[in-house]
Amino acid sequence: MNASSLLAQGLVAGYGERPVLNDVSLTVCAGHTTAIVGANACGKSTLLRVLSRLLAPTQGDVLLDGNAIHKLPTRRLAQQLGFLPQSPIAPEGITVLDLVSRGRHPHQGLFKRWTANDDAAVAEALRATHMTVLADAAVEELSGGQRQRAWIAMALAQQTNVLLLDEPTTFLDINHQIEVLDLLTDLNQARGTTVVMVLHELNLAARYADRLVAMAKGKVYAVGPPEQIFTEQMVREVFGLESRVIEDPVSGKPMMIPLGRHGKVRDAK
Repeated sequence: MNASSLLAQGLVAGYGERPVLNDVSLTVCAGHTTAIVGANACGKSTLLRVLSRLLAPTQGDVLLDGNAIHKLPTRRLAQQLGFLPQSPIAPEGITVLDLVSRGRHPHQGLFKRWTANDDAAVAEALRATHMTVLADAAVEELSGGQRQRAWIAMALAQQTNVLLLDEPTTFLDINHQIEVLDLLTDLNQARGTTVVMVLHELNLAARYADRLVAMAKGKVYAVGPPEQIFTEQMVREVFGLESRVIEDPVSGKPMMIPLGRHGKVRDAK
């Protein structure tokens, strides 16, 4: 699989008369994992929807490997770029196997039938997400973590060069959050998939992402490796929070300790 890049140029976008993104330009590096972070309502999910072509900008454009995505045929775009929204809803009664198999739809032409390659892609997606034993289970009967893995398996079966995920760890306990982020890291490292995800948990974003995109008030505040842009000033100006940023003892990446009004700052010795 070849890595792909995304380039956003001068994006202005929103809902109705209300602009959410204001002149946003961004380069998503091919083969990297990028995490978009920021306070609520800063434009993170809107940016992801524009990057996936689910929302058309009123100004600007998005290029996938140099091609404007709004000019690409829908099937071709779906073969190159996958998108997993927040809290997707599965049809009632659908099994995990049926859901994951839907990831192969972009590869089924008008006269093209299901092939051994499709079977292999679905089996590999189930195996990678540890969902093989639950293939015949109804999605609605799964736990939150299992459901999220089923949706990610569907995205993996699509076998795109770019995968966009809007808060893939929402509503998951910390164990399942780590499991999902480890899985996406495996995918990035094994296939070279370009991963872009919106994350609320800043410390996990810093640990798992090659690059952070910090957003504030509909604009990009800073872009770069966590070691460069994840600072106390960034946390203050993007999240309105006083903090201490230290080194994560596990990953060596920056880690944020929130102070709060009732926190006590220990004197350095």
